[in-house]
Amino acid sequence: MGATAKITISLDAELLEAIERLRRERGQTRSGFIRYAVEQVLRREQEDSERYIRGYREQPETDEEMIIARQIGLAVLAQEPWDEAR
Repeated sequence: MGATAKITISLDAELLEAIERLRRERGQTRSGFIRYAVEQVLRREQEDSERYIRGYREQPETDEEMIIARQIGLAVLAQEPWDEAR
């Protein structure tokens, strides 16, 4: 791990109570628990992105699906009340 930085965050009382309960059960410091929780969220976000990209590469849209998506998009845009004065 690289350099560390201290930060200040605001939490509502309910969230803080939940954090305190879990971190005590796990024997973690508050800082350690919050660091772990943030790391888990970031890891999941990265995994979700990688899974999405992998899925798209394995099964990209067909030409037919792209045509349908374009038609739907154009139909939705045609229903918008465009301001002609601009």
